[in-house]
Amino acid sequence: MSTAREIMTPEAECVNAEETVQDAAEKMARLGVGALPICGTDNRLKGMITDRDIVVKVLAQGKEPRSCKAGELAQGEAVTIGADDDAREILNTMASHKVRRLPVIDGHTLVGMVALADVAHALPDAPVGELVSALTTD
Repeated sequence: MSTAREIMTPEAECVNAEETVQDAAEKMARLGVGALPICGTDNRLKGMITDRDIVVKVLAQGKEPRSCKAGELAQGEAVTIGADDDAREILNTMASHKVRRLPVIDGHTLVGMVALADVAHALPDAPVGELVSALTTD
């Protein structure tokens, strides 16, 4: 069975927790992605920021993206997957945390990102359908 390392997008970029939400949005636009890992000054993963977070938690709340720090949007411990975890473990983690993207770590080092689409290509249709169902129901 495929591992996260085999199906991930390697060399994921992160936004530093001290960078602004504006910086994060510009990086997302430049990279053509809808989410970025947030890394601290110690290079450890602090969380994720999504384009939806920017709209709902910053713009809709009247906050200024040029002064709001990306790290302010990191909530709790980051949900990750190990580089050598298999595709079924990725599916289980996505389903249990209701996320569509996971940072892939090797030890404490961010090595890539794995998305639902990556897993969908690596597994038969039935398990992927179960994940989609879990992500879209409350």
